[in-house]
Amino acid sequence: MSKQYLTTHTIDNAHITDIFSLAVTSHQIISASGSSDIKIYSTTEPDFSLVQTLDAAHKLGVHHLAASKDGHHFASASFAGDVKLWRSEDGQWIKKGDVTDGNKAGEIWAIALSEEGQYLAATSIDGRINVWDNVAGLKKIREFETKGSFGMAIDLSTDGRFTASGHENGGVYIFNNDTGRLLHSLPGLIKPIRAVAFSPGCKLLAAAGDAKVIALYDVASGEQVANLTGHGAWIFSLDWSYTGEFLLSGAFDGKAKVWSIERRECVATHTETDKTLWSVKWLPKTGRNEGFATAGANRSISFYREATGG
Repeated sequence: MSKQYLTTHTIDNAHITDIFSLAVTSHQIISASGSSDIKIYSTTEPDFSLVQTLDAAHKLGVHHLAASKDGHHFASASFAGDVKLWRSEDGQWIKKGDVTDGNKAGEIWAIALSEEGQYLAATSIDGRINVWDNVAGLKKIREFETKGSFGMAIDLSTDGRFTASGHENGGVYIFNNDTGRLLHSLPGLIKPIRAVAFSPGCKLLAAAGDAKVIALYDVASGEQVANLTGHGAWIFSLDWSYTGEFLLSGAFDGKAKVWSIERRECVATHTETDKTLWSVKWLPKTGRNEGFATAGANRSISFYREATGG
């Protein structure tokens, strides 16, 4: 059985350049682009009104955002190599600190925040995975080594136990944060990995990229349990629904797809544009209705809601 989503709103020209990343909190969506500003919109208003702009947040544009599940913290990574941490205070976002690790342009790429915002994980161009403790003065507490291939994607499990990374050579790794050791080197995808995402219960890891296939892995065993096929272009973004029942994906050809994990198949496809979707995110659930947002090379943010439900 397919699902139907309707376009409820589009913020045209939300940024002056490609929108590379979205992050979602319990009541806001944050967007970043090739320009230096970061914008925050309300998800509780029908028109998704702009509530704050962080002017000149970085000297150069921002390629990745990551928000903590508790909604009080987010991080931004720029093309200059700097990473900034932001905290919500009295309804406004303020800068909390900078990751100062001698980073050069491009050295830090993908980023992820733990559920409560205490830990920040990041990939690097030489394959290293670094983890910092934001409470302990941004002290680096872990440095995981891989086979030296550009780390293009990263995620932290919601329980904080695992870090997953995806690499240019097709490598996918899961690390145990408690022991500091490699848990699994996962097989299956040879081409560059551009997105990895743990399911809410941390039972599954999804990985996707230039192979145009979404691979699902069992986190405990490392076994590949499914391939989700249907995209005709590189996949740039993955996001699990809050219950873990569905997986959202966005691709180079502008198509966003919703996948049923139980049925292992696509249940909805939407094309708002033929330009690249750099980022797709589920929105906070309102009532029984699910919704998601997409953004990318058309410089707009589009919002969808499920057509059924109360």
